[in-house]
Amino acid sequence: MSIIIDTDLTLVMQRLHISPEKMKERYASKSVEEIVEQEAEEGNQAAVAFAKEIFHNPLMLVKIFQLADNENKIQFLKEMSAQELKEFLPLMEEEDLNEGLFFFDMNQLMNMLKEVPPEQLVKTVFEMFSKEQIMMYLPEEQLDKFLEDPAIDKGQIMKQLQLIPQTYLAQMYEAVSGQNSDKTSSKELLEKIGDLNPMQFTDAIRSMQSVAKQKLTMDIADTHPEYYQKFDADAYTNMIKTHKFQPEAAEAMQVIEPEEKIKMLGKLPEDLLSIVITQIDAKVFAEQLIKEHPQLLAKAIMT
Repeated sequence: MSIIIDTDLTLVMQRLHISPEKMKERYASKSVEEIVEQEAEEGNQAAVAFAKEIFHNPLMLVKIFQLADNENKIQFLKEMSAQELKEFLPLMEEEDLNEGLFFFDMNQLMNMLKEVPPEQLVKTVFEMFSKEQIMMYLPEEQLDKFLEDPAIDKGQIMKQLQLIPQTYLAQMYEAVSGQNSDKTSSKELLEKIGDLNPMQFTDAIRSMQSVAKQKLTMDIADTHPEYYQKFDADAYTNMIKTHKFQPEAAEAMQVIEPEEKIKMLGKLPEDLLSIVITQIDAKVFAEQLIKEHPQLLAKAIMT
């Protein structure tokens, strides 16, 4: 199968010093290779030099094969395997990689988001939600899991409980002690809660009203931002699917590191991947053709 692309024969005419009349009379239906070959046989030294340069000068290839035209890039890309296509991705500008994310549906985006490093997942989530929204949308079992994490000791929790209104503290203590604490001060309640045994303390935390538990969790996480990575990836992706649309998610995922986006785009079907690659700089594309695909260049020249 031949590679059918638009070529700029004007450049060939100029470089080989061929007049429009000669071009029309002798080379109207000839390929670039046939024109160059015939001129070289007739002693046209410009043709000899041009033939050598074609496979070494990316800017010339851009002009001859009009590689600024995405349709011409596509004709080359159609001839390549999936693996060969993927080799173009690391050569692309990040903003062009970003555009490729919009080719995935929401489920695909979320499945890939689960696979990125936790800090990049959290960074993406913060592109879409405030801290308060994150706490509000997280399932309560995620908050409980966080507050019971061994890395978060009782002292950290007690310190942040000082910021919780007395009403919520009273409800916590009453839930495990059965004693009415309406008239007990916040200071006294904190002392009583601090004296609870580990099981009672856990039960007291679990009994907190959602709004208080969300504030406590957020206050602790704010003291160590890396703690936001403790929440399950599923909890974050379910949050996104519930409250955001696909374009918003694709836009937010642009903060992910390029190497991760390259992995993602490598999962696209070949036809869509080719469309993404057409956004690559024409000169960079030509350089890759010269370096890795000289056989396709030869094929195009002979067409």
